[in-house]
Parts: sequence; structure tokens; C-alpha cells
Amino acid sequence: MTSYVGATLRRLVEARARSSCEYCLVHESDTYLGCQVDHVVSEKHGGATEPDNLAFACTVCNRAKGTDVGSLTAEGVFVRFFNPRTDRWEDHFTLRGTFIEPRTAIGEVTAKILGLNVTERLIERELLRRIGRYPPAHDPPG
Repeated sequence: MTSYVGATLRRLVEARARSSCEYCLVHESDTYLGCQVDHVVSEKHGGATEPDNLAFACTVCNRAKGTDVGSLTAEGVFVRFFNPRTDRWEDHFTLRGTFIEPRTAIGEVTAKILGLNVTERLIERELLRRIGRYPPAHDPPG
């Protein structure tokens, strides 16, 4: 089940994120498929269609995340994903060039499941970096 996100709510979520994916930081205008409004906690898990449970996510990040709320670390411990509404991006990730380096277990599972550092995404961000479009000129959204 998917709740409708109206234009006003979408504009609020997009403006709060400065039109950038709140996970990989790519600007919406630099994505082929655009960005979507993501339920941080999916409706399937009881998440509401309200501003404090919505994030702006590029289609690649949003599709990879799906309805998941977390994953297992390398040690087999379940850890929740990064939550753009309650977490600071800088607390869980460090940007090293175009590589998004996890700093915490939350960053680790988020980077793994969203595929933040797969080759294709690193190449995309490197090309954007070369033309001055990555990373964003502002602090990470949120």
C-alpha cells in the first residue's frame, strides 16, 4: 500500500533536502530518473505519510532501500538504516572524494544496501565532481 504524497508535501520534502538525495547527496537535476519521496520507515512497518517520516531520495537509493528499515552488519547484528530526519549525515558518513565512507554501523548497513559505493555510482559521482556538481555546495540535506 502506498499513500499519495501531494504536491505541497513533495515540495516541502524537496525544499528541506535542497533538491538533493538525502542518502547519496546527488542533486535531483543530475539524476536521469529524478528523486522520489521516501518513507524512512515504510508504511508496511507502520510509517506514516508525514513530514517527519519522509525523505528525498534519488530513484536508485529509494529502489535499493525498498521497504527495508535496516540490515545485518558483517558481524550479523541487525542495525537500522540512516534516518535523515533524526540523524546527521556527517555522524554516519564521511565523503572521501566521491567515496561515501561509513563511520558507524548505521552508515555501514545503509551504504551496503543502498549500494552507495558500487562502481557505477562512484563513476557517476566522479563525473559530476569533474564538472563541479558534486558534492553539493551546501551542507548535506536534513
